Amino acid sequence: MCLDFGAFVEISPGKEGLVHVSEMKEERVDKPSDVVKEGDHVAVKLLAIDDRGRLVLSMKAAQRELSNKK
Repeated sequence: MCLDFGAFVEISPGKEGLVHVSEMKEERVDKPSDVVKEGDHVAVKLLAIDDRGRLVLSMKAAQRELSNKK
């Protein structure tokens, strides 16, 4: 689900986290819906679990790691 501030990504059935708009791409993203659509499969990296148990995810960190492995 895309919102103005990012997108929620399901990483396993019933488990989802937020990819903030600032963690989607290296360059500035104005609208998360320009980057991802509902149903897209994207690579994410878990950055943190906040004090409320919410997952903080990053697409750009995952892409950096994938690029470094090549």
